[in-house]
Amino acid sequence: MKIKNICCIGAGYVGGPTMAVIAQKCPEINVTVVDINESRIAAWNDEDVNNIPIYEPGLSNIVDEARGRNLFFSTDVDAAIDQADMIFISVNTPTKTYGIGKGMAADLKFIELCARQIARVATTDKIVVEKSTLPVRTAEALRNILDNTGNGVKYQILSNPEFLAEGTAVDDLMDPDRVLIGGDIDTAEGAEAVEALVDVYAHWIDRDRILTTNVWSSELSKLTANAFLAQRVSSINSLSELCEKTGADVNEVAKAVGMDSRIGPKFLQSSVGFGGSCFQKDILNLVYIAKSYGLHEVADYWEQVIIMNDHQKRRFAANIVKTLFNTVSGKKIGILGWAFKKDTNDTRESAAIYVVDYLLNEQAEVVVYDPKVKAEQIYADLDYLNTRPEAENRASVTIVDNSHAVAENAHAVAVLTEWDEFKELDWKAVYTSMLKPAFLFDGRRLLNRAEKEQIGFEFYAIGS
Repeated sequence: MKIKNICCIGAGYVGGPTMAVIAQKCPEINVTVVDINESRIAAWNDEDVNNIPIYEPGLSNIVDEARGRNLFFSTDVDAAIDQADMIFISVNTPTKTYGIGKGMAADLKFIELCARQIARVATTDKIVVEKSTLPVRTAEALRNILDNTGNGVKYQILSNPEFLAEGTAVDDLMDPDRVLIGGDIDTAEGAEAVEALVDVYAHWIDRDRILTTNVWSSELSKLTANAFLAQRVSSINSLSELCEKTGADVNEVAKAVGMDSRIGPKFLQSSVGFGGSCFQKDILNLVYIAKSYGLHEVADYWEQVIIMNDHQKRRFAANIVKTLFNTVSGKKIGILGWAFKKDTNDTRESAAIYVVDYLLNEQAEVVVYDPKVKAEQIYADLDYLNTRPEAENRASVTIVDNSHAVAENAHAVAVLTEWDEFKELDWKAVYTSMLKPAFLFDGRRLLNRAEKEQIGFEFYAIGS
């Protein structure tokens, strides 16, 4: 089975970059990314490729090469479904905010809407690929919808979870640790569908790095991988607090532990907490699944990862208030970074949102600079929490376009995203422009304590 036309439903952080790389590496395949969000599609089609809606290093060059050749962005979802041999579903699966499973279970309403639309439109056999992060057994629900509400079309359902890290998504797509494809490998039709997707990736990835499993193993592997990574972050952050109490240095502890070949150094950097669209959502999903099977001890174990992460964010914000003589009311607090990590404009579950919300509750005046996040997104993130009127957020939070404006006449500056440009700041000039005493809170451990003390900061870092 040779794939000639691919449709991807969802032009977000997963669908856009993934399809761009597939189009670049498979010039004989037409790839169409569709979304009902007209402004997002317009941004993907912007003549200036630097204005595409997702910032990832190297992505704009790939889009520029393939767009208009065999990579297309459209709002005509029905047409793309009709023409496709293979359909990727890459829509949002947020944590439910209502009903059964509220606060933990994945909200699959967008997945179901996609399935029903495919069933309504399709008139030829299709391979449907789950690209969104989904709970175990979602493929079974997809099959029930497609097989019972369609036009007699035959479908094969595959699971192809993404393992992208935002900020390195292009590198992760070009040279992945592995590609995971789950399907009905015990049947001839299922095995053929799996092989068709293997052939797509084999254009640039060695076949020994393309793993094939049954669907359920593939779905669960994604949740498990993110849970393990998030667990490491919360583990080192829990010890950062102990380091502060005992006089140990969490960096030294992490280095010593990370040199153990059984453990390794990755995801052992202490910080104000993990963010992003995947870790918290996937762990909560895993907790909900465990509870639904009566595995309460399993659920409690993984839920503690989230509890520790939330505690770290609150602790960081509370430390700012405590250090500034137990009040930040009316004081200017500068925030460097809003994205949840460097090299992305994604702000979902960013620690900065919750730190700033805490400071606003203490009536601070907050000034924010992030090199890639727009002002409207910052305000939208705060408004989404619904902890105060929107007008109050805009009155209390100022967005500026450079680092030094954040520091000018500020009582304190907090580093909340590890952007490289913050490492290169003239910190002496930053200190000079601040009110004295000047406090620096490094939530991402970018800076050296000794250097800051020489400049004159009262310096506070996680675990220092």
